[in-house]
Amino acid sequence: QVQLVESGGGLVQPGGSLRLSCAASGSIFSINGMGWYRQAPGQERELVATVTRDGRTNYRDSVKGRFTISRDNPKNAVYLQMNSLKPEDTAVYYCYARVFQSTSWYDHWGQGTQVTVSS
Repeated sequence: QVQLVESGGGLVQPGGSLRLSCAASGSIFSINGMGWYRQAPGQERELVATVTRDGRTNYRDSVKGRFTISRDNPKNAVYLQMNSLKPEDTAVYYCYARVFQSTSWYDHWGQGTQVTVSS
């Protein structure tokens, strides 16, 4: 069993910053890709940022230059530093990890953390 536990969401004013954290635990042999997705009310879940085990990153265009994804491999953790937040960043943010367990790779998701950007 693998669990992803997120923290760091909350309410912030436009232009503010938040840092999301996610730690994976359980029956983990190795983790490949990790990342963050988000889902706003009435919208589909969308990719925000991903990072490979060797540190290669990918961002959706609307967050480039404002968000930074990073990871700590020994801690099985991934982070998302969000700066210059905008109201359109409001969503539930989900942590993602592709985990090797026993004999195969499996996709795992966190429970989600709410980020609200509002004055």
